[in-house]
Amino acid sequence: MEGPAEIPVETLALVHSLSVTYLADGDQPVRALDQATLEIRSGELVGILGESGSGKSTLAAAWLRLLPADARYDSGSIRFRGRDVLALPDSEMRRMRGAEIALISQDPALSLNPVISVGDQIAEVLRAHVRMTRRDRRTRVEELLTEVGFDQPRKIYHAYPHQLSGGQRQRVAIAQAVACRPALVIADEPTSKLDASLQAEILSLMRDISHRHHTAFVLISHDPTVLAGFVDRIAVMYAGRIVEEGSTQDIFRRPLHPYTQALVRLSARYLANAGARTRFGAIESEPSDLSLPAAGCPFAPRCPERMQVCTERNLQETIPQPSHRVSCFKYDH
Repeated sequence: MEGPAEIPVETLALVHSLSVTYLADGDQPVRALDQATLEIRSGELVGILGESGSGKSTLAAAWLRLLPADARYDSGSIRFRGRDVLALPDSEMRRMRGAEIALISQDPALSLNPVISVGDQIAEVLRAHVRMTRRDRRTRVEELLTEVGFDQPRKIYHAYPHQLSGGQRQRVAIAQAVACRPALVIADEPTSKLDASLQAEILSLMRDISHRHHTAFVLISHDPTVLAGFVDRIAVMYAGRIVEEGSTQDIFRRPLHPYTQALVRLSARYLANAGARTRFGAIESEPSDLSLPAAGCPFAPRCPERMQVCTERNLQETIPQPSHRVSCFKYDH
């Protein structure tokens, strides 16, 4: 008997040379994204890694066109299934969110309505995007709750967010995100408030959903160890730029950018000392002030390998290895 036909890999979403600036009254403009480019293929698991303030969450919000009012798209494009996201009417964008692209937020305690049962909140997503009877919606919600790991879905349907644990609320948030079987789910630090065992359960659940429904996931995290066993590919962000991108194996075994090397070195020390009471080092100095752009590489002030050219010329991306790109003057030859 022949096996199942292989599902073709296609470009699902593409952010190309995207720049975004925040323009708060009375403050200096902040370039939150700077020429960011990232491609997502159907069914792929991609990680976005970086410290707080690196632009990860801004990239996620820009993808869904959920940036705050003080944000401005300066240049670049966002395409999803061939459509120009930035040119879509608001009504079509609302239809796309939830149905084709979904977001799992960092803290479901804040994203879930405290006075509506979790079942009704999941059902609302279906009501907004799928034509079905009320009874069919209820049945579908109970199926979703079972799929995300609840063995008493009817009981959970009637529960309120405050009656659930943090891990249970995150499962509800996942059920809400995948209710309409979107092609792309963006998960913004979805395990940061959970302990290690619950983190592993939630990551395993998202991986199973991806494999079962060929759903692409973008997992945003400041912690390399969260991405290590989950994603196929990692994009590393610093100061609004994607400074390195490669397979998960290459990022951990052969990191090229000094910033990536520092992140991986710290995570490797963590993995080697798991369970031990060890104080780990940190990357020297503070991240760049994005309201004070300077010439050259934004990581230069913190980089132990900086050269004179690092503060004089604008960075150019290079591809020193197949499917592994980096923006660093060490490879600019």
